[in-house]
Amino acid sequence: MSTITQRELYAWCKIPYQRLENHPLLKLPFRLCDDSDAMGRLMARELVDEIKKYYKNNEIIRAIIPCGPSCWYKPFTDLVNQEKVSLKKFIVFHMDECLDWQGNELPRKHPYSFRGYMEEHFYAPVDPVLAVPEKNRMWLHANNVEEIREQIWKEPIAITYGGWGQDGHVAYNQTRRHPYSQVTIEALRNSTVRIQENNLDTIIALAQRTFGSAYQFVPPMSVTLGMKECLSAKKIRLYSDTGAWKQTALRVALFSSMTPEYPITLLQEHPDALITATVSTARHPISEHSEWDLGINFE
Repeated sequence: MSTITQRELYAWCKIPYQRLENHPLLKLPFRLCDDSDAMGRLMARELVDEIKKYYKNNEIIRAIIPCGPSCWYKPFTDLVNQEKVSLKKFIVFHMDECLDWQGNELPRKHPYSFRGYMEEHFYAPVDPVLAVPEKNRMWLHANNVEEIREQIWKEPIAITYGGWGQDGHVAYNQTRRHPYSQVTIEALRNSTVRIQENNLDTIIALAQRTFGSAYQFVPPMSVTLGMKECLSAKKIRLYSDTGAWKQTALRVALFSSMTPEYPITLLQEHPDALITATVSTARHPISEHSEWDLGINFE
């Protein structure tokens, strides 16, 4: 059951996107970006600079890295190649992976094979002399959950990169919608690496985004790092250029109290978290249609 009232949600969605940055009621730091190209360059630059900072001190950098937003892969690999940034001491924990109904990995060319996409766009374009070693690429699948959990807690995580879903999920930490198995904010905070069924709203959102609403082709299961792993990083940087799919979750993240209905709200208690969104994601139709009557009782 939702803990957010319609009145609250309406008030948050009513704020023009131009007023989100530095809004007095913000519960999370927020940064606005013009468009996908600008955000991709920003993401690439910030991660390269973070890697360089660790290398300057001859330190290994361990990071949680997403499959998406896709706008940053080419700028990132271009910077790595142009600036000769060695990734030999870069350890990448991949956030999540989609699975078929039996928990099997998808074909590498499936649109929702995160591994297939990242092998082609995140790893392959990098000069082999600079590339992340195979042993440092920590892929998730159904049969290595305990191994990844053990590996990720061996040493601190420097940074969690990522986006968020339509329900504010970080990695694949979706809102728990099971009618007989609800979770508290404390349980969500301590959630860890696991295999799960995907929510119906996640499947519908992905179907609309990729398959012309053919939900039959969307993977029904996933394996994910938990919120505990994602929140353990020294820095958390979330980005979105997806537009309408993420607009309401953004407003909730910025203004709601922490709630398991929107896992992204847990970032509010992190000491170094920042959310970045493009204009198309930061705007909201409710803020742009003053003539709408949604039948909400504000008494």
